Amino acid sequence: MDKQDTEKMVTRRLEVTADGSHTLYLPGMDEHYHSVNGAVQESRHVFIEAGFKQIAEPAVRILEIGFGTGLNAFLTLLEAGASGRQVTYYSVERYPLDEKTVGSLNYGAVVCPDSAALFDALHRAPWDVPVAITPFFMLHKIEADSNMCVLPPDIDLVYFDAFAPDKQPEMWNPEFFYSLYRNTVPGGLLTTYCAKGTVRRMMQAAGYGVERLPGPPGKREMLRGKKSSLRSPRGRQPMAPTGV
Repeated sequence: MDKQDTEKMVTRRLEVTADGSHTLYLPGMDEHYHSVNGAVQESRHVFIEAGFKQIAEPAVRILEIGFGTGLNAFLTLLEAGASGRQVTYYSVERYPLDEKTVGSLNYGAVVCPDSAALFDALHRAPWDVPVAITPFFMLHKIEADSNMCVLPPDIDLVYFDAFAPDKQPEMWNPEFFYSLYRNTVPGGLLTTYCAKGTVRRMMQAAGYGVERLPGPPGKREMLRGKKSSLRSPRGRQPMAPTGV
């Protein structure tokens, strides 16, 4: 990625969404980090309700594609504490937010004022090492390109939260979905706000059983994939895309 493309990813503007929570806008990409119809509502709907709450295990390993503002991690941390479940949370991000931008976000105040310090702790945690944020939440942020780094194994739940396919097409490719599938345990889930047919077909080709679910406010549908077994329904491993 050249200097001009990098500049598109780091020039950000704070905006308020319909539920009163913040999002960030990238003028160079004409893209938002979260839905303008409600950042917190979207994250809760797509990743907590359709993802985290559907995993029954007492210890959950999560891989997030795109740490971004840290909102998904914050909501998951709070839910882990409320449910008493142990969460190991990996999150890959190529362009971490600067301290000033993080300080301007209102998620602590909007979501849970009593736990606002924990939102700050998520961002203060160093990169590329595991850090215990609470007794229930272990964070491991990975500063890297998701397509190039080694992904953690034995993942129960994938939060696929990259920018939209037409804005960041390199993140939505068959090889990457196959890599996520390989690193997901049987019965594991992948949730994403995106409901495009091309994305659904890539997930299916990787091996996931895919269902369309009602989307968050402002979106008709979202997608959730499930790895039902080590083998495909026909008793064969899913075909690895060319180049894997």
